[in-house]
Amino acid sequence: MTHQSVDLFKELSINMMKQLICSPDLLVMQVEMDVYTALKKWMFLQLVPSWSGSLIQLLAEADDWSSKRRKELEDTGITFLETDRGCPFVPVFKHLRMQYIISDLASARIIERDALIPAEWLSSMYKQHWFTMLRAEQDNDTGPQEINKYEVENNSMRCGRRLAKDGDYCWRWTGFNFGFDLLVTYTNRYIIFKRNTLNQPCSGSVSLQAQRNIAFRLRLVSFDTNGKVICSRTSGYQILSLEKDQMSSITLQPLHHGQGQRAV
Repeated sequence: MTHQSVDLFKELSINMMKQLICSPDLLVMQVEMDVYTALKKWMFLQLVPSWSGSLIQLLAEADDWSSKRRKELEDTGITFLETDRGCPFVPVFKHLRMQYIISDLASARIIERDALIPAEWLSSMYKQHWFTMLRAEQDNDTGPQEINKYEVENNSMRCGRRLAKDGDYCWRWTGFNFGFDLLVTYTNRYIIFKRNTLNQPCSGSVSLQAQRNIAFRLRLVSFDTNGKVICSRTSGYQILSLEKDQMSSITLQPLHHGQGQRAV
């Protein structure tokens, strides 16, 4: 996802895209909603391979195309992935981590508007998400107590950031919900996590529990000007326990060495 192009989208078969979306090593830029957006553009090019234009124009073209398909299906009560043309793409879209898309209001509205995803997928995910939230709010769920590699690799929130050059960066990955507002700082090649509770304003509610845990794996990858990986580091799988407004620096184990643009 760090080097998208129209030609690349056209070349990726359904089977290859499925392997990419399933891979625990996929570098997701921004959040899971951006994976959905990429798949929407890719599917459009698979179905309309004659289209030629720039990457900047692609999303608008894909949205216009899906809007026409939606109008065609208005009276049928089905979504595009339930049609004969859409069915082959189900194995790919099935691996989207929808729980991290429907937790954001703007993203949930887009998903509903596009009517690509079957309603049954969404209703079951809304139910699961609601019970998860209730456990966090009413059952004193402080987060994971031990590493479950399968859960981390297959069900965790995927998010990333592109750093054009060395310097100081600070951002928040929204959508954690359940009262967890995580601030991330990159400075002097250190990564710092902060559990924001009372110090900074937050668009959603935050948990006032004394302690919250997160299970994570952090990766830092550098590319040369051609997009080739020249440096890769990882924190490995860890559990971080944070008190209110506590900060913690993350150690990255060196795997390879090099310089260049980075993705976190």
